Amino acid sequence: MMSIGLLLIRLVIGLSFVGHGAQKLFGWFGGYGLKGTGGWFESIGIKPGVTMALLAGLAEFAGGALFALGLFTPLAGILIALTMVVAIVKVHRPNGYWSTQNGYEYNLTLLVVAIGVALIGPGQYALDTLLF
Repeated sequence: MMSIGLLLIRLVIGLSFVGHGAQKLFGWFGGYGLKGTGGWFESIGIKPGVTMALLAGLAEFAGGALFALGLFTPLAGILIALTMVVAIVKVHRPNGYWSTQNGYEYNLTLLVVAIGVALIGPGQYALDTLLF
């Protein structure tokens, strides 16, 4: 049952990050694409905006895909965690903990789930298990 639980966690978190990466990279799912995200990044002091939007989008897209597949799971967890650290530090921390105040509660939860799965492993239903 543990492996099924890990699979569910990996799929929901991983595919959500794929979607967030696609918003930044391609403007899909209501996102603003590289130019729009880059402009917002610049406005909050993340420069150069478009380059950093590209890196963030790639980290979210690739990290999310790897996490969902259970492939190179430690790397996937690190990519997801790093994007959440930046989100916490640059956007949410000044607002306090609670997400109802645009705080970092949700970002911290995602960060801890990604690191937790990276540390315990992806479970039986993962490409890491099949290939390594």
